[in-house]
Amino acid sequence: MDSYALLLAATLSAGTVLAIASLGLLINEKAGIVNLGAEGMMLCAAIAGFAAVVHSGNIWLGFAAGMAAGALLAAIFGVLVIWLNTNQYATGLALSLFGAGFSAFAGIKYVQEKLPEQGQYALPWLGDLPFVGPALFRQHPMVYIAMALTVGLIWFLYRTRAGLVLRSVGESPESAHALGYPVRRIRLAAVVAGGALCGLAGAYVSVVYTPLWVEGMIAGKGWIALALTTFATWRPARVLLGAYLFGGVTMLQFHLQGLGVDVPPQFLTMLPYLATIVVLVLISRNPRWIRLNMPTSIGKPFYPGS
Repeated sequence: MDSYALLLAATLSAGTVLAIASLGLLINEKAGIVNLGAEGMMLCAAIAGFAAVVHSGNIWLGFAAGMAAGALLAAIFGVLVIWLNTNQYATGLALSLFGAGFSAFAGIKYVQEKLPEQGQYALPWLGDLPFVGPALFRQHPMVYIAMALTVGLIWFLYRTRAGLVLRSVGESPESAHALGYPVRRIRLAAVVAGGALCGLAGAYVSVVYTPLWVEGMIAGKGWIALALTTFATWRPARVLLGAYLFGGVTMLQFHLQGLGVDVPPQFLTMLPYLATIVVLVLISRNPRWIRLNMPTSIGKPFYPGS
């Protein structure tokens, strides 16, 4: 595989982390809930998934453990912001800080552990194609699962009654409540589902992407995933494309170093975060583009008696 095919393959792998987490956050925000705790949930899921694989030897149990950890933290967050009406932004930040501290404490005994690298799955015939075959069709199954999740979420949101109800809860919870829909329970279900996907992304990082445990290993990916939902204007297909774009920027630093390009390594390391800031600035210059797709009641508490 030549260097450009390697870059493409690495882009898909790096983008998968962001895609799965962003899809989870998109579900939250479609229901009107902003969860700034993605970074903390992903960190807790990363150590939960890693520990599960260390003790069981089964990566799928690791993914399940990561999803369970993410869903549990999301459920706690959901009860606080939906039933107790705490501030969504402050509660999310607290969750992120808690996740960083708890994962560091829980992961102390696993610092020296290292998992075997996971094999890739070659799609029949397609994996043998020149250039694109090894890059696109010899990936870990989770890469294809992220693509399937995107298609499934598009179908759910725009082709099913349940998806319509979820979007109505994010647009006008008062109207949904007047029609008899349990707004709080729907929002909680969306938050838990989104947390499970963030957990899956976190487990993918520690189990497959970098099969070891390092304190703070999510390294801002939760924040990038959060920005990605706005960049994609709350559209699942754009989330996937945006994730691969940011994944490419992340991998570009290693590609340039491999080519011997004389660029300070500190600049290359900050590229993904610089790209995030630039994208957010460009989007803020055209607020109408955001308002067209932004859920009307995003970030706003719902009071059933009002």
